[in-house]
Amino acid sequence: MSRALLIVDVQNDFTEGGALAVAGGDAVASAVSALLAERAGDYDVIIASRDWHDSEGDNGGHFAESPDFVDTWPVHCVAGSDGADYDPLLVTDAVTHHVHKGQGRPAYSMFEGATVAGETVGAILTAAGALSADVVGIATDHCVRASALDAIAHGVQVRVFTDLIAGVGVESSEAALAELAHAGAELTESGAV
Repeated sequence: MSRALLIVDVQNDFTEGGALAVAGGDAVASAVSALLAERAGDYDVIIASRDWHDSEGDNGGHFAESPDFVDTWPVHCVAGSDGADYDPLLVTDAVTHHVHKGQGRPAYSMFEGATVAGETVGAILTAAGALSADVVGIATDHCVRASALDAIAHGVQVRVFTDLIAGVGVESSEAALAELAHAGAELTESGAV
């Protein structure tokens, strides 16, 4: 049985100093890099996603001048911009697939994106025979939550490494983790496995 690592949106706009900075984002980037340096060989496939929004328009109502920070957001992760780049503390050499999501529309789950070649995350996992996945990244209460739930829906056994995620809000992150556990995800720290 092969295992995948899903790295969700560890991007400049979501780490310290970014348009939608999440406290602890840089620490997540560094810790994920350490995990990859030590254990990339544990994974048959390593998929990293990035928000990759269009520079023109509101991306299907995703961007707003007066965002509510629930369904609408300030401009962030515009395709090709510095904000859309991976955080420089994230070393991506071991990543086997890079996925862009949210091109012209709202998208939270990496399963809504595709590689430049058009491969979806679901198709990549199926082709690799990946029946289990470890999920890390940003933000716990939004894109990590959505990606992990979609992985479970895809029939993948999910572990969320709670030391390698960062959320927007404390309560919303706790609620997201409770929802994931209820859906069948295992919540554990990376050092415990």
